[in-house]
Amino acid sequence: MRGSRSRWKVLLTTSALTLAFAGMAGVAQAAPAKAARAKASAPAALAKAGHGARHGGSSAGKSGPVSVAYVEVNNDSMVNVGKYTLANGGANVFDIAVIFAANINYDGSNAYLSFNPQVQSVLDNVATQVRPLQAQGIKVELSVLGNHQGAGFANFPSQSAAAAFAQQLSNAVTQYGLDGIDFDDEYADYGTNGTGQPNASSFVYLIQALRNDMPNKLITMYDIGPAASSLTYNGTDVGPLFDYAWNPYYDSWNVPSINLPNSQLSPAAIDVTSTPSGDAASLAQQTVDGGYGVFMTYNLGASDIHDYISSFTNVLYGSNAVYSG
Repeated sequence: MRGSRSRWKVLLTTSALTLAFAGMAGVAQAAPAKAARAKASAPAALAKAGHGARHGGSSAGKSGPVSVAYVEVNNDSMVNVGKYTLANGGANVFDIAVIFAANINYDGSNAYLSFNPQVQSVLDNVATQVRPLQAQGIKVELSVLGNHQGAGFANFPSQSAAAAFAQQLSNAVTQYGLDGIDFDDEYADYGTNGTGQPNASSFVYLIQALRNDMPNKLITMYDIGPAASSLTYNGTDVGPLFDYAWNPYYDSWNVPSINLPNSQLSPAAIDVTSTPSGDAASLAQQTVDGGYGVFMTYNLGASDIHDYISSFTNVLYGSNAVYSG
């Protein structure tokens, strides 16, 4: 849990993709444990081969870390991400926008990908909510989160079940023209409704299948929960199959425990509505000093906060931020 910095809001789920996979009920395997990280096998080679195609770092005209903005679409519009540019050169402040959040739900027999009304509205209106950002060069991801129903990324009962859910995710990316999937393993309530406890293989199988389905799309991780602690299984480390991972605790510094280079990690995490600007600037300076390549922000809304955003863009990019309205 993120404590007082949690961004969770209960996500009602009334609309869903209904591609279901084989039953999850009754699964009870060993709890996950972090194994020694071995060199990834063939899937990692695939990820490395496609790495450049999946992302090119900061937007054109900007040198510095990739900047990420999560948007609580229950309250705010995705288009706000595209309203901030750098005074020097005009590049986007944010390189990745994350739709927060879809859910992994459970119907008593099967897990399925579900969208609450606000997420569904964003997806139904990609022409106005997503395409303008992509036209600016901003990549748009869909975050997926547990929903207190027992289904999670870490308790698939089989490799085929994990692959089936991966197919649902990749289908959504294709259907709505998105740029990738972000995983946030919170609020699954593993064991509820007869579902299984976390197991060591589940998330590994899921990420292998999703990378196979989406060789040139983003896969990112909010570094929290049983799934984030189960990245290695049977000699395969799926860490290198991710594009980025970030710290889940706002107004703090915490290096994600994943097999990725510093250039693909964000140890800094800020909530733009609650992290003091001085802390944001300090975390940005740690990012630069440590050679880290990502800076994660959460809760961007409609208000003009370019002065606040400038507190970290001046450090990351040597420029104030400008708000276009």
